[in-house]
Amino acid sequence: MPINASITLRSDGPTSVNGDRIRLLEAVAREGSISAGAKAVGITYKAAWDWLDALANLFGLPMLDTRTGGRAGGGATLTPAGAKVIEAYRRMEAEMARVVRLIEPDLAGSGISPLNLFSGYFMRTSARNVLRGTIVSIDADALNADVALAVSDETTIHATVTASSLKDLGLIVGREAIVLIKAPFVMIAPGTKPPTVSVANRIAGRIARIETGTVNAEVVLDIGGGKSLAASITARSAEALALAEGNPAFALFDAGHVIIAID
Repeated sequence: MPINASITLRSDGPTSVNGDRIRLLEAVAREGSISAGAKAVGITYKAAWDWLDALANLFGLPMLDTRTGGRAGGGATLTPAGAKVIEAYRRMEAEMARVVRLIEPDLAGSGISPLNLFSGYFMRTSARNVLRGTIVSIDADALNADVALAVSDETTIHATVTASSLKDLGLIVGREAIVLIKAPFVMIAPGTKPPTVSVANRIAGRIARIETGTVNAEVVLDIGGGKSLAASITARSAEALALAEGNPAFALFDAGHVIIAID
């Protein structure tokens, strides 16, 4: 039977590399630009960038090489990593379909669908920011622990977890993990000098994009290493701070607003 699987290639659980994102990559490669690829799969240009940012954060590598002056407002081609992601996803999708065909006869008449078995292994998250990293330090007491994860050579994110969570998740230095931060928890401060505020995370970067609505604005900060952080702030704040694409800024968020997930 045909199957449209949502496959997490890294087996990290919280975020899936689903067929829609793979189709976007394929469409951009085929059409030669992000805007044309977005149109081909029926999503907005902003949504396309959001998906591409998520993939880059997930794998730590950009999926596309972009350039100005191409057709439809700018050219884009697959990076070697992007091509490998597509190939791996399609191969895993085909393999999962093969497994479903094998086990389906054994489940006949039971009321259980093969897809029910697979769906429990995959989750999606509403968190806008999902980044993979490696635990570089843990500072724990009897109640809580500060866990520091390097998500790139330039960026370390701190998370506060309970002592029981530290044990239950098996968090140790050197282990890979995922950090999740909802965009409304992230504040933006323009400039090159980190502000003096009582938050554990003050992440330097440059403003890559700003999408402003009547009430809110989304600010995407390039934090290096092919990764980004998105903040959801009020449109009034974006205007008052005079935020502009290309300018340096800091993403600010508390360690208590960071969730850690593991494979």
